Amino acid sequence: MRLVNRLQCGILLAGFVVLAPATAQPQNLATDSSGNRTLLVFLDCNAPYCDFDHARREVTWVNWVRDRTDADVHLLVTAQVTGGGGWDFNLDFIGLGRFAGQTHTLRHVSDPDDVDARVRDGLTQAIRLGLVHYAAQTALAPGILVTFDQPAGAPANGGQQENDPWNLWVFRVGFNGSLAGEANQRSYSVRGNASANRTSDGFKFNINTSGRRSVAEFDIDDTTTVENVSENYNANLLAVWSLSPRTSFGFTARAERSTFSNVEYGASGGPAIEFDLYPYAQSTRRSLTLRYSVETAYFNYELVTVTGRLAETRLRHELQLSANIQQPWGQVFGSVEGIQYFHDLGAHRIDTFGVIELRVFRGLSFNLFGGVSRIKDQFFLPAAGLTEEEILLQRRARETAFRFDFSAGFSYRFGSKFANIVNPRMGGGGGMFFF
Repeated sequence: MRLVNRLQCGILLAGFVVLAPATAQPQNLATDSSGNRTLLVFLDCNAPYCDFDHARREVTWVNWVRDRTDADVHLLVTAQVTGGGGWDFNLDFIGLGRFAGQTHTLRHVSDPDDVDARVRDGLTQAIRLGLVHYAAQTALAPGILVTFDQPAGAPANGGQQENDPWNLWVFRVGFNGSLAGEANQRSYSVRGNASANRTSDGFKFNINTSGRRSVAEFDIDDTTTVENVSENYNANLLAVWSLSPRTSFGFTARAERSTFSNVEYGASGGPAIEFDLYPYAQSTRRSLTLRYSVETAYFNYELVTVTGRLAETRLRHELQLSANIQQPWGQVFGSVEGIQYFHDLGAHRIDTFGVIELRVFRGLSFNLFGGVSRIKDQFFLPAAGLTEEEILLQRRARETAFRFDFSAGFSYRFGSKFANIVNPRMGGGGGMFFF
């Protein structure tokens, strides 16, 4: 497990910070024995491996609170996947109240081969390290001890020299299958995937393939059985060059087969350019990207289409605006994407979606999801139309001009502001904050 501190705190490579048991049963203490206020912390994490129960069990020398308005420190954790398949966590420690203005960031990078428990423990250790800055200014200070575990074979100054025989290349393969059934119906599916990627600051290359075949059989009566077969195979290639902290240029390519979309086999590819209003280095907290691409697409169809074709080659372009913001007041992310074909400017598609999660005021949170698509590019539909069986089993795409999906909700929490105690008996209490 590697810990890297953006502020260049050297002890983050392999350090451990512990507190001596200066107080007994600290879980419910807002003050120490002398009446001095201890540290109140609000954990705000929508990243993988944020196990709130584990954090409360391991970091018992602070008081965990349920609302940021009660906290001395608002801990905001965000994450993104590294090129090697690990997780790059950003931990923003935001001082509130008496610590207003005292904000710092730690970065924790997990190894792709680490098991879940080790990733979780590493993230918890980063939380400990970041909280020491504030704990040292409270009544907890006398109980803080700092130790350093020297990694085996590391130089005495704590530096590490690493050799990468794979030169940043990472490969993955996977396969799974399923089988289910009852007296009058059966189903099975097989799927597999493989990928190879190499990620560096200046260049990113990724190629991945996946495939899935599903079969479902339904016995209508003693003599009639309906079979539904679905196949979907695709391969994607992406190559991206970093032009500046905010600009990148790339090339994409794709090959596919889809019974649902009437595509026997197809291929597409072309160049793309992207601009981010904010530096890519800030992407875990905020990004606003505009991407434009031009592609040549070839389709070979299973059935004659509504335009009377079994194969065609088309030129298209795409414009996408995406936003992602994660702040103490909540998060917003979404995109607007438009695709248009040059052979017929009326053949186009517009997809939009957005998610908003807001902390309105103390204890009250509001969330909203919405997605709308305008669909005017279904020239791949079979000319013969769909049978009732194909419609009910959703075997093939059906003609439509739009698609939408909305949901909204809120939650309100009140009562004790402390969230220190963990009691997992009979499945009760806490759980993993997993996004």
